[in-house]
Amino acid sequence: MASTLTTALETYIAEMGGGDGLYATPMQDTFIMRTSRTVMPFRRLYRPALCVVAQGAKQLRVGDEVLNYAEGTAVAVTVEVPGNGTVTKASATEPFLGLTIDFDPRLLREVMEQLEAPPTPTDTQLGAFVETLSEPLLDCMARLVRLLATPEAVPILYPAILKEIYFWLLTGPNGGEVAKIVRSDSHTRRIADAVHFLRQNYTRTIRVEEVAEAARMGLSSFHHHFRLITQFSPLQFQKQLRLLEARRLMVAESANVTSAAIKVGYESVSQFSRDYTRQFGTPPKRDAMALKAVALPNWAPGLTPIADELLYRETPAVERVRSPVAFRPTPHVAAAREAGRPEREPALGLTAP
Repeated sequence: MASTLTTALETYIAEMGGGDGLYATPMQDTFIMRTSRTVMPFRRLYRPALCVVAQGAKQLRVGDEVLNYAEGTAVAVTVEVPGNGTVTKASATEPFLGLTIDFDPRLLREVMEQLEAPPTPTDTQLGAFVETLSEPLLDCMARLVRLLATPEAVPILYPAILKEIYFWLLTGPNGGEVAKIVRSDSHTRRIADAVHFLRQNYTRTIRVEEVAEAARMGLSSFHHHFRLITQFSPLQFQKQLRLLEARRLMVAESANVTSAAIKVGYESVSQFSRDYTRQFGTPPKRDAMALKAVALPNWAPGLTPIADELLYRETPAVERVRSPVAFRPTPHVAAAREAGRPEREPALGLTAP
């Protein structure tokens, strides 16, 4: 069944012009990726999503936790977490093929409420886990990708296929984890509310008590569960948001280092540069120039504003349809690959799924 999904992805990619790249689809929350080479780690804020591997393998590192997933499996992210995604298996003969579908809380909640026996939430753990995809799930994925060939059918059939996917996830072995995304009484949902608060206030000085209050939790319990689920303390998480948004500002909006530092809440530019270099392994100006050279589109994961309301939207899936577009490596990057030369930052933005 995995080969059926692979075939569907290869067909869509060929129709979009073929080659390595990150492909947006008519469904606003669905991306397709192809790369014929392994890709270095790229740090971004992972939204709640199902990140499927149809061919090849990938790794997601969140704090000290490492999740490896390959063909026929997926990483399910249940709460927004900063992480490094890396393609670990890809070649010219068997390129990495991946599909990412953001969770739609509205539809997920609707499906769960219709279940006779909703799944019971499990104990608190990291807000991401590896899911082995059943044949019904893989069949749903393949049908979803084939749907792209009929754009007029997308607004009608896409929500129905999403509901199928959510049914199989909720009734599967990890249903309790998936249910946490929308269960208001789960620690995951409460930590997601805290993350939402941090996203909206990351530029100012925040007291941990404020964040705990947003999560409707006592301070001690909040600290414990926040670290378990995100691998960071609340203030460390805030720093991650600042650095990621500063990177986005420099790449997507051509902000200079000083402007980016001040906009995200730093009072000291030198402190910002130290924190940035420690996080990304290279000074901010040099890092931004390398990413600009790849010419990533602003819709690419990792280049959307930190304060976006994507997780909390309640817009029906049928209303989130757009024209399909593709992003492929810029000529100088493609030429470097063709000649076998190393790139400074190899196609960092091609790590969505």
